[in-house]
Amino acid sequence: MGCQTYCTSTVFQSPGEYVGILYKVDIIQNNSFHKKYADKMHKVAKATDSKLIVVDYDDLKPSTERNSDLLNPSVYQGKNALILFTSGTTGLPKGVLLTHSNLHAQVLNICQAWEITGIDTMLHVLPLHHTHGLIHALISPLAVGAKCHMMEKFDAAKAWTQLLLKDQARPNVLMAVPTVYVKMIEEYDKSYGTSKSKAEFVKETCKQNMRVMISGSAALPVPVLEKWERITGHRLLERYGMTEIGMALTNPLHGERKPGFVGGTFQSVKVRTADLTSRTNFTVLAEGDWKHTDVKVGKNEKVIGDLLIKGPSVFKEYWGNPEATKKEFTDDGWFITGDTVEYIDGSYKILGRKSVDIIKSGGYKLSALEIETQLLSMPEIIKEVAIVGLPDSTWGQKVGAVIVWTGKEMTVNELKELAKTRLAPYQCPTVLKTMSELPRNHLGKVNKKELVKVFH
Repeated sequence: MGCQTYCTSTVFQSPGEYVGILYKVDIIQNNSFHKKYADKMHKVAKATDSKLIVVDYDDLKPSTERNSDLLNPSVYQGKNALILFTSGTTGLPKGVLLTHSNLHAQVLNICQAWEITGIDTMLHVLPLHHTHGLIHALISPLAVGAKCHMMEKFDAAKAWTQLLLKDQARPNVLMAVPTVYVKMIEEYDKSYGTSKSKAEFVKETCKQNMRVMISGSAALPVPVLEKWERITGHRLLERYGMTEIGMALTNPLHGERKPGFVGGTFQSVKVRTADLTSRTNFTVLAEGDWKHTDVKVGKNEKVIGDLLIKGPSVFKEYWGNPEATKKEFTDDGWFITGDTVEYIDGSYKILGRKSVDIIKSGGYKLSALEIETQLLSMPEIIKEVAIVGLPDSTWGQKVGAVIVWTGKEMTVNELKELAKTRLAPYQCPTVLKTMSELPRNHLGKVNKKELVKVFH
């Protein structure tokens, strides 16, 4: 029995407007699927006093006249398309309202930058209620006619089986979060790494069959990037995006991918680095697009500041929350991401969330992500680490570390001595907590505001 693939765009908005468009992307057989999903969407439409339009395969043929207006972008491009909720790692989740135009811009950016086409096959291992799994890894490939192998639930062993398929159905693109790659490395060590012939098979198969492997949604530890490259022959392409803006920054598909950096801008995106005191009070340090960046500080000055984004991919508003929407935009219309970046030689480096990853200690602004990167460069000692800023009456904040040890547990003084080989003294953790595993959400992100509580 064959099956059909559907893509559903659902809108929650005022009565009388479209609640959704359900259309068949790939039709093999078994027409009962079409009726089943249409009936479900009709119930949603009735409950919201909205209109549902079902576009059948014949309606998409160039010769058809039925529902032809639906294929005219001007009919729906400004309409609300969907609501996605933020991850809530630095505050309460907010509903991000995206229009069809926002989605169109995001899809174009992704497909252009990473050359996604109809001949690609995506291995899909991500949840569908966040932008990474829904827009980047599903809607974007489907928009250009690519295939998606959907995993009901991520399983490292099954993911390797898919990557190592010998037939035509094998995937050639993988988008995942760092935690997925960590779990796949652990499975590799257990099932493939102990055998030289199996290890060679994995590397050669991935080199020949996989076109690109991409990491996002959380910072990629350099040891993970380096080990993945050793076992697959692929250097992961790290990029940066948010629910509110889609994709903003990416390492190149062709060219150097610097560890710890997230590259330059996507084609429709404008980027500004600013010294931001408030949404109305800031100094622009650098501003540019995918072609050119104008640095406005002296040649020997570092470009470190708040990351601001503008462009057609940026969301419309926070659903039902006009105050939050206004708060997150500057007066001249730039979205304030809340992330701090450094711009070096045409590439951006994410230093962390301003609210939790920038630690102000004794006059220094310390990047929690940079400290984590250096500590993780000792994988034989430290398996996982999260760095947080803790209140301190003398220094303003002190550096706290929550660590999952690979080997023997250390005292805070032992850790400080070890850290001094890679960090300045003022960057070294002065408070330490040990855990068996860092608490992460489904996208591999650590809620640092909650993690601070383990020190109380």
